[in-house]
Amino acid sequence: MKKVICGNKMDHMPNWAFKIMAFMFNVTDLVKSPGRRLDAFGILKGQTVVDWGCGTGRYLKQASELVGDKGTVYAIDIHQLAIEAAARIANRFSLRNIHPVLTDGKTVSIPLHAADVVYALDMFHMVKNTNGFLKELCRITKSDGVLILEDGHQPRALSKDKVKSSGCWEIVTETKAYMKCKPINRSK
Repeated sequence: MKKVICGNKMDHMPNWAFKIMAFMFNVTDLVKSPGRRLDAFGILKGQTVVDWGCGTGRYLKQASELVGDKGTVYAIDIHQLAIEAAARIANRFSLRNIHPVLTDGKTVSIPLHAADVVYALDMFHMVKNTNGFLKELCRITKSDGVLILEDGHQPRALSKDKVKSSGCWEIVTETKAYMKCKPINRSK
C-alpha cells in the first residue's frame, strides 16, 4: 500500500493519491508553515529557482518571496494536478514570478544552466530513471548553482549511491533532512 500512496519508483502517482496527499499537506501546513524550510537553502533575491516535483505547491509562495520580483520560480511536476495547483497559488497571491511547467519526467523546457537553486523535496524515491533525472537537473543548473535533494521515502545510503552513480553531482553537505550538491563534469 505504501508504494501505491508514496509512489516508490512509479514516476506518476494516481489522481486519487495526489488528492489525499494534498489534503494531508493542507492539514499539517495549518500547524507549521512548510515554506520556512527554504530559508536554509540560500535562496537570494533575483535568483532563478526550480521546485522540481512541486506537488501541491506548498513551497512556492515562500520561494517567490525569497527571489522577489526580479527572480523566477519554476514549478515543475509530472502531474497535471500539480501544475494546476501551482497556477492556482500563483493566481491567488498574484505571484507573477512563478512559472508552472509540466514535464514528461525526462526533460523540461528550462534553458541550459538557468537555475541558481534546484530543490527536489520528498520525491526522489519516485524517480525510475535516476541517472536521467539527475543529468537533466545538472543541465538546467548553473555551474555555481546547487541542488537540494531530499531522500523521500528511501534510505540516505541509497540516495547517495544514486547521486554518485549519476556522475553529475558532488555532495557537498548533508543534513538530516537533505543533501546539498554541486554540479560536476560540465559538458558545454
